[in-house]
Amino acid sequence: MRPPTFGGLLRRLRDERRISREKLAFAAGVSSSYITHLEGGDRDHPTRAVVDALIRYLDRISPLGDAERRHLFDLAGLAEDRFPGVEELRAQISDDMRNGLAVHEPNAACYLDTRWNILSCNDSYARAFSGLVDDGNMLRWFFGNELSTRVMVEWEREAAMTVDWLRGLIGQSGDTEWAAELLAELGEYPEFRRMWAAGGTTYGRDSPHMHLRDPDSGDCFSLDVQMFRVDSGIHPGRIQFFLGIRTPCLDPAGSAASVSGVDHCR
Repeated sequence: MRPPTFGGLLRRLRDERRISREKLAFAAGVSSSYITHLEGGDRDHPTRAVVDALIRYLDRISPLGDAERRHLFDLAGLAEDRFPGVEELRAQISDDMRNGLAVHEPNAACYLDTRWNILSCNDSYARAFSGLVDDGNMLRWFFGNELSTRVMVEWEREAAMTVDWLRGLIGQSGDTEWAAELLAELGEYPEFRRMWAAGGTTYGRDSPHMHLRDPDSGDCFSLDVQMFRVDSGIHPGRIQFFLGIRTPCLDPAGSAASVSGVDHCR
């Protein structure tokens, strides 16, 4: 029983396709001795260009599964360095994942990426965050949609935390080119510029309690929020799962208030 290695997985994938070392080496633009060293464990960390070339040829013989592809990169010590587009990530939300959102009703559930784009949500989420699904992005909603100030009881706190969290997520992403475009868009909002200039960073919520208000009725309610990183598929860690369990409204001191107790909503 041995831990997995890049060379061991490469050899298994090559053997399954009945490809010789020489043929794989020629197709990848390396020497056959290099393949021998890789499979023997003498070189555990090939470059991304080499791994891409190996995968391209293996795929031509028989396509790799998403898990096999990711495992090769993980074993080579190569995290994904490209930030996929929104539509690319939306395509990763399977029918089973969408069905799972419905199971969470009447609690608010949503998949969003680490740029705060909404990928898929259930009806309760769309109702709780009025106007957010149309805007498509949590930060765009916070700073560009007047509804957010009516929905979020603690707007300043929640907006600042989301901005600080964005800073942390940018640092984790590897590829930061996408951030320039997003920051240029958000920089049109004075409140975003103010919060960004504060320079804060966070990697999660300091409290699970999120206080909201129905913008039409004025009724106040709370969500007990849980956030998870989705560690599957070909874009691990790029998708987050939001679950907001509806609870009696809490006032800022943390005591329960009436669900319709508008006086407790600031």
